[in-house]
Amino acid sequence: MKIRSIKTFLWCNIFCMSTIGYAYFASEPNASAAGADRPFGNPKTTRSAVMAPHGIVATSHTLAAQIGVDILKRGGNAVDAAIAVNAAMGVMEPMSCGIGGDLFAIVWDAKAKRLYGLNASGRSPQAATLEHYTETLGLESIPETGPLSWSVPGCVSGWQALRERFGTMPLSELLEPSITYAENGFPVVQIIGGYWSGAGKLLSQTEGGKRSYLKSDGSVPLVGELMKNADLARTYRNLVEHGESYFYKGSIAEDIVAHSESVGGLFAMCDFINHDVSWVDPVSSSYRGFDVWELPPNGQGIAALQILNVMEGYDVAGMGHNSADFIHRFVEAKKLAFSDRAKFYADPDVEKNLPIAELISKEYADLQRARICDRAALEVPAGDPKLMHGDTIYLTVVDKDRNAVSFIQSIYYGWGSGHVPGNLGFMLQNRGSLFALDPNHHNRLEPGKRPFHTIIPGMVTQNDKPVYSFGVMGGDMQPQGHAQVLMNMIDHGMDPQEAGDAARVRHAGSSTPTGDIMTDGGSVFLESGISEEVLKDLESRGHSVKYSKGAFGGYQAIQIDWENGLLIGGSDPRKDGAAIGF
Repeated sequence: MKIRSIKTFLWCNIFCMSTIGYAYFASEPNASAAGADRPFGNPKTTRSAVMAPHGIVATSHTLAAQIGVDILKRGGNAVDAAIAVNAAMGVMEPMSCGIGGDLFAIVWDAKAKRLYGLNASGRSPQAATLEHYTETLGLESIPETGPLSWSVPGCVSGWQALRERFGTMPLSELLEPSITYAENGFPVVQIIGGYWSGAGKLLSQTEGGKRSYLKSDGSVPLVGELMKNADLARTYRNLVEHGESYFYKGSIAEDIVAHSESVGGLFAMCDFINHDVSWVDPVSSSYRGFDVWELPPNGQGIAALQILNVMEGYDVAGMGHNSADFIHRFVEAKKLAFSDRAKFYADPDVEKNLPIAELISKEYADLQRARICDRAALEVPAGDPKLMHGDTIYLTVVDKDRNAVSFIQSIYYGWGSGHVPGNLGFMLQNRGSLFALDPNHHNRLEPGKRPFHTIIPGMVTQNDKPVYSFGVMGGDMQPQGHAQVLMNMIDHGMDPQEAGDAARVRHAGSSTPTGDIMTDGGSVFLESGISEEVLKDLESRGHSVKYSKGAFGGYQAIQIDWENGLLIGGSDPRKDGAAIGF
């Protein structure tokens, strides 16, 4: 592995995936999803699952989740609550998300009895040509931070699209709690505080970064301190007064473009004025009688479907939870799916005829499964360090009418591009760094094109009703995490909390959408709940295996129990936050 890859992986563990104080994550599942045979709970879980009849909100800051519950109690629906929660997370976990980033969502509309998919990711600037990057600037890859990594932020346009189609409450009511916290102060909690702790140098790069995210003496806020962001509160108030389109056609866009011009960026007003979202049809594949739904590219959601299609041909429950047989086959399925991801996942508005249906078909899964040898690791077409990053927030909401929202939002790296424009109070994302500079690649840089994206919301239905709304955070961990938590619930009968608590596996080093090719089989990283005996067995099959000092991803989920009229929520101990119901 290259030195850069090792350094990035360690940074990912420390920063993006969060190092936390749990000694291990549960390695043994409980056979009963309902837990009827264990009245005092499962000792291998960090907490009980949350059960509530009227609504649940789950995200990675408890105060933000409470804001969503308050919206539901005041008569708002799941979409109203999701927007309010996202706005609050932009205040309280600013290194991971905010209106300088992109948004994806899957929505179950209970009245229409159907799923809707929203792709609110932004496009590259019109001036961002391949020739400018490769010939004029002499680059072989796009910088991971700074103005050349920018794409247009899609988050606010996503709020607008969701409100126009599903919303019931005015933007003023949805943003007011976040404005109050930004003006008066919010507590810096433990894991978020850890993310903040090493960012002082980065945040000092721009005057806006200093003003918004550092204390008056220039130091980072500490866990347990109150932090304010008056600039972001003012930006939110401008959105309330002028509407979401003000972000793209008003002074907010003008301020971003002015900042871009001052630091050598490529943004122009036309990039913002011409921005729009896409309503897309979610795509699905069945898994043991459940329909698993993801959004099509430019995201990586279908990789989870590809992995699950291969794993469906094995007796996952019979192999045992996190056994060597299971992990070996899962890692091999991931390698194969990510090889396809490296080649075919791109913006379908530009790259026509991408073989999405074929990639998620059962017939293709049969062919891929046949390539897996039970005793030898594949060395198929090393990994892109950029994809080891991925600071993201996920939230999910289900309301009393059983409208459900699976919602994910990110500025990509921790603190995105490192640039806060003017006095707007938010960080601009660095999603543009995920374009390839190979002119023959589907994901090559072009003007006005959406880059390959890592953030993916998930939904599961059965008998034409939603049963799980869920998501996993963390760069290229996301499709791996989607598959693992679903197998925990479907194959091993875990409830949403148990499924998130269970130890995870992460394979690194696959071929990538930015042009790297795997030649050495990559590396397998285990959380500490997986036994050393399993590690040695995997090594005997040719895998490079080690324990991780950090934790993989973050996760939230809500299960809808239609029979008992209950919602069951889970929240990952690898993050701050909670599932809160009423």
